Amino acid sequence: MSGSRKWMVALPLFAAAVLLGDAGMTAAAAQADCKGPLRKINVGVSVSPPNVVHTTPYVAQALGIFAKHCIDANIIQFDGGESPAATAAVAQGTAISNVNDVAIGRGMKAKQFWGLAPRPPQVYAVGENIKTAADLKGKRLSAAGGGVGSFNWRMGREVLRSAGLDVADAQFISQGTAGRLPGLVAGQLDAVALHPEDMYLAMKQKPGIHSLVSIADLLPLYMFNAYGGSTEWLARDRALIRDTLAAMIEANRLIYREKDKVVPIMVKATTKP
Repeated sequence: MSGSRKWMVALPLFAAAVLLGDAGMTAAAAQADCKGPLRKINVGVSVSPPNVVHTTPYVAQALGIFAKHCIDANIIQFDGGESPAATAAVAQGTAISNVNDVAIGRGMKAKQFWGLAPRPPQVYAVGENIKTAADLKGKRLSAAGGGVGSFNWRMGREVLRSAGLDVADAQFISQGTAGRLPGLVAGQLDAVALHPEDMYLAMKQKPGIHSLVSIADLLPLYMFNAYGGSTEWLARDRALIRDTLAAMIEANRLIYREKDKVVPIMVKATTKP
């Protein structure tokens, strides 16, 4: 593991330790019930319905972890982190949600402040007739969840680049995030970045669909799924955002410790078996 890679994995854990203490914080926090009024906040997820990797807020809500931190969270499903609705909500300071560097590079006055998944879990899924990245020339690639600049558009661009191709060498199809899986299965798309649970369903529904490359292998230093909010909101009410993140960090740890508790929550949130 390279030095930069070690820091990519270590930093989210370090941030959790700074906010909440050591690995024994869950038991301690269970005794620290909210002593004040609940504070309202909108927490966005960037896929509708959410994928498993986006379900941390649902776990925090269902298990009362938000409430324990005096947070009354309203979870909002956006159709892509770069969708107009998600971008507007973050820019206007009405929600914290997934924010990528494209939005900030375009001038959004926002900051990324926590990443719940340091490695992208997706694979770049393709139809049976596509064997190499070079075979994507002239094919229909997904740009779900916001078009140019969206996660799927960026992943498609990187796969094309690995074969010396450019975005102009393929056709990018803008669509809702819910259309990624059925689009590939129906042959309306030739390639799309799919989460593990969607890839499982795709291969089951249409044998021959396969992984061309793991996104984590393609982009080993890519920071996936960073939560962010407007700089003005962060300056105005840092405690609210800090406590919301503390609740989600606690929930994220429970996900790996309390499988029997969290899997039913994930099944309900994702509407997948």
